[in-house]
Amino acid sequence: MTNAEIIATDPGWIILVKGLLIFVVCVLATLMSVWGERRLVARMQQRLGPNRVGPFGLIQSLADGVKLALKEDLIPKAADRIVFVIAPIISATTCFMSFAVIPLSGKVNLFGHETVMQLTDIPVGVLYVFAIASVGVYGIVLAGWSSGSTYPLLGGLRSSAQVISYEVAMGLSLVAVFIYAGSMSTSEIVAAQDQWWYAVVLFPSFIIYTISMVGETNRAPFDLAEAEGELVGGFHTEYSSLKFALFFLSEYVNIIAVSALATTLFLGGYHAFPGLGFTEQWLGGWFTLFWFFIKVLGFFFVFVWLRGTLPRLRYDQFMKFGWKVLIPFSLVWIMVVSTLRIMSQQNAPRSLIFAFIFAIALLYISGTMLFDRQKIKKVEASK
Repeated sequence: MTNAEIIATDPGWIILVKGLLIFVVCVLATLMSVWGERRLVARMQQRLGPNRVGPFGLIQSLADGVKLALKEDLIPKAADRIVFVIAPIISATTCFMSFAVIPLSGKVNLFGHETVMQLTDIPVGVLYVFAIASVGVYGIVLAGWSSGSTYPLLGGLRSSAQVISYEVAMGLSLVAVFIYAGSMSTSEIVAAQDQWWYAVVLFPSFIIYTISMVGETNRAPFDLAEAEGELVGGFHTEYSSLKFALFFLSEYVNIIAVSALATTLFLGGYHAFPGLGFTEQWLGGWFTLFWFFIKVLGFFFVFVWLRGTLPRLRYDQFMKFGWKVLIPFSLVWIMVVSTLRIMSQQNAPRSLIFAFIFAIALLYISGTMLFDRQKIKKVEASK
């Protein structure tokens, strides 16, 4: 049975239990992510990090949450009160909704009922995730606009332009995945990677998606919507107490969500690493959750690594990279993948396929050399 057929047999109480479990996992993952990021960055900067509240500082994130909840809740006089309150709720809820279509495990036994850890499986699951992510940016934009202050407004405008730019590149990077999998269903894409992960077969798409997801989540070195140097705190400058905590929560849940989607689309989802497939039957299928979160943690480490090592880009460099590098390269890559896919389906001779690949590589090298020459000429002319 497919995931969609299994989910269709789930009674209502199983759906509620799965939804509650996914919500709890996301909240706990956020608490541990905050602690893990602070510990990792501290290690990179040769300091200790949180180590007082609980063993190894494990309860530090919970203590920070309690502190935020008990702080005074302020609303600026010039703010639009209704929109000001709704904005962080939009950002937080949309992040959790993305997990509805992501398969977290294989077949498991939940209170005597066979199911999968996925709330729903629709034919356009990936498009659903993109639609939810597009709604989520309204929370940031509305927060900046409703604050009644210049700096949050600039942060909101920056974020809207940033998310739109990198959502385009992110969407284009997934077209090649849809072509190879023949579906937009997340579970079917996972099933299509039974032999080779798409991170290997479609490596350029994987790199473009990885870069785009960092820009999509407003994380360093692309955290230009909240650049402290020129925007004080960005779109959430005027927020405090639980409203700020919701933005804080949404940022980390969003990181986990895009990492989970990358795991699903490029790293075989909940399936084990090559050669370790026999472990998937351990604990009645629950062990597949382990492999899923190991891959998600790998992406999270990359987020932290980038934050701890790279400086923030200039805004014009960031936008230029998105529109003039990632998007054109994605379009060319889609044409290449489409051509190769059609040639393989029509049983074209291997010599023809290799000749096509050689021609593309030659064009790429020629274009790179021409670009470098023009760049050198511009530098020499400026002198």
